[in-house]
Amino acid sequence: MDPIYGSLPPDDALEIEKLARLLYEVRSARDEVLARLGAANDVQALASIIGGDIPEHPGYEDYVSARILAGLTSQIRAELATRLEEAQNS
Repeated sequence: MDPIYGSLPPDDALEIEKLARLLYEVRSARDEVLARLGAANDVQALASIIGGDIPEHPGYEDYVSARILAGLTSQIRAELATRLEEAQNS
């Protein structure tokens, strides 16, 4: 087990580690989608679609995917912060 989890109860450490891994995977998936679009973020991707620099299809679908993954990233971060706080206070 990584030393960062050393002060946490084992069950909490495992759950937090899983959330951290999921966060990494979702963030990486979003980065891949944005890379396909040649955009640094979803705002730039949408501007490129509207401007005609990126084809509408499948560009818009990739844009929507990036937005969904961004929302999921925020949810996972919030859950991870909650779990860390709970584990440290127990």
